[in-house]
Amino acid sequence: METEVPAAVDPVRAEQAASVAEQAEPAEKKVASTRKRAASATKKTAAAEKKAAAVEQEPAGEKASVEKEAVAAEEKGTTEKKTAATRKKTATGKKPATEKAAATAGKKKAPTSKKKAPAAKEPVPAAEEAAPVVEETVSVVEEASPVNEMSNLPRRSIAFIGSECHPFVKTGGLGDVMYALPRELARLNCDVRVILPRYACIPQEYQDKMVYRGEFYMDLGKTGREYYVGIMEYINDGVVYDFIDNQEFFSIGKPYTNLVDDIPKYCFFSKAALAALNFMDWIPDIIHCHDWQAGLVPVYLRTLFQNSPVGRAKSVITIHNLRFQGVYNIPTIQYWSGLPKEVFEMGALKQNWVDANMLKGGLAYADRITTVSGTYAWEIQTSEYGEGLENHLRYHSGKLRGIVNGIDYGMWNPETDPALAANYGLGNVLDHKMENKLALQKELGLEEDTGKFVIGLISRLTNQKGLDLVNAIMTQVLDGNTQVVVLGTGDKEYEDAFRYYEHTYKGTFSACIQYDESRAHRIYAGADVLLVPSRFEPCGLTQLNAMHYGTIPIVRETGGLKDTVEPYNEFTGDGNGFTFDRYDAGLLLDAINRAKTLYFNNRYHWDEVVQRDMAKDVSWEQSARQYKNLYLELTPW
Repeated sequence: METEVPAAVDPVRAEQAASVAEQAEPAEKKVASTRKRAASATKKTAAAEKKAAAVEQEPAGEKASVEKEAVAAEEKGTTEKKTAATRKKTATGKKPATEKAAATAGKKKAPTSKKKAPAAKEPVPAAEEAAPVVEETVSVVEEASPVNEMSNLPRRSIAFIGSECHPFVKTGGLGDVMYALPRELARLNCDVRVILPRYACIPQEYQDKMVYRGEFYMDLGKTGREYYVGIMEYINDGVVYDFIDNQEFFSIGKPYTNLVDDIPKYCFFSKAALAALNFMDWIPDIIHCHDWQAGLVPVYLRTLFQNSPVGRAKSVITIHNLRFQGVYNIPTIQYWSGLPKEVFEMGALKQNWVDANMLKGGLAYADRITTVSGTYAWEIQTSEYGEGLENHLRYHSGKLRGIVNGIDYGMWNPETDPALAANYGLGNVLDHKMENKLALQKELGLEEDTGKFVIGLISRLTNQKGLDLVNAIMTQVLDGNTQVVVLGTGDKEYEDAFRYYEHTYKGTFSACIQYDESRAHRIYAGADVLLVPSRFEPCGLTQLNAMHYGTIPIVRETGGLKDTVEPYNEFTGDGNGFTFDRYDAGLLLDAINRAKTLYFNNRYHWDEVVQRDMAKDVSWEQSARQYKNLYLELTPW
């Protein structure tokens, strides 16, 4: 595999760095001693300089031997790569998907594309690669700590398969996770690829940067047809993004439409993603798929692709929101997936005797199941939160884990955020946060007064987010000392209600019925608190963003909200937010009033909580390490 080359090179670098450091020290001592005796004994100085010259020449001989070792290691790696490639070519699968990929890719490619593909795969002779490897040893000595730290970490290759990823296409938290987690894993010495559909809605600036990797044709289900599968590649920040191209399925301007269209689309995508890995000869240790759109990947992996090269990979599936499962009648999913009859039996895909559930199948066949917080992992095994799969999840609870999400500090950083009126950090948040409050009030037409208590709400406007509770208490919240800012789109019921409040309470209530990323940043910076009263919340990212910007969250104790927000204790001063437990409008109002009381009556303790929130580590680093430990648990070699 590709990981063998760095493994062979690192010992050479370490050995040479140790040799240079070991011999440099006596050389420096000898030069220093000759300088001390220079005034009294010129001959001794000359002798010492001669010895120093001899010492400096010694590494040159060792350098030649290191070059030979590097060449030998490189040739060995090249030989092993060829051996692995030969083994792969002899492997055969049960179904013609991968066989047809190999057979028809060469037969049906355009003449111009034939020239492009070999250029990317053409091996470089080992002798030509050896020289640059040895030249890098100078920088290895200077930057030994980060290189050694990285090389000492176990290396695994992971393929992420999902339906959306920032900045290409994003409708919710899944897009953030698919962007941030692979980047953090790449920093932890993982080889990462992200496989996505090539939707027509992907911005042209990214479409233009994609590079053609190849194409093949693949059968799909019982359609009796072969479908084009193109692979377009884009590389950024150490992560390779491979886009599955097929205009028949992905020409619509948005990723999700309705189940009638989405079922065929994601049956095709799940199978094409695995076939593409075989086609590219890039076989990962772990295949990490996300939500129901990639739910059939573990099922395909253990059935139609079991005897193909990719069949030896382990699989992980992450539940980001259990409410959406990809449920449709059995004949339709059988027709489009082509999966064997046995997978539609009870316990795998079959549900309610007549339906097939794509997410349920993925949960049954995956080696591990994760969800985005520890509390949500427990909640989904209950009838209240299980969405009909609680018994299935309890049965598979031995492989279920909860790992809370993080946020990307590159995107969310008040010290460097270009959207803010004034940048600030932990050390000066108390000085500059009020500037952002005044700027936000001016931008939205609110009364400009730093003494007002500003509540932010950034959310999809749906029942899941607890907006019926917000609607029920809004007239009590707007007491003359409080302002409310809402940003988001969703159900017409809530859009209209918030527009009504804006019209009725001009200068006090602002309803931004839109998706505006930069305005969201300014609300996080300018508000005093952020409201997240969700009915259920697998993880939640808005409360993490708010804390990092020094805005105190008011949340319901559910899912990731409970895991990330500790309730403020007025007696001890501990905690980093305000919480309520039962889903009740009166309890939400009580939590808001407790926050107001602290804000207006004890600003010193309020400021302590603000600084405590900003100091809290809510980055992806810890979460990524937990995911990597899970991968190592699955691949203990």
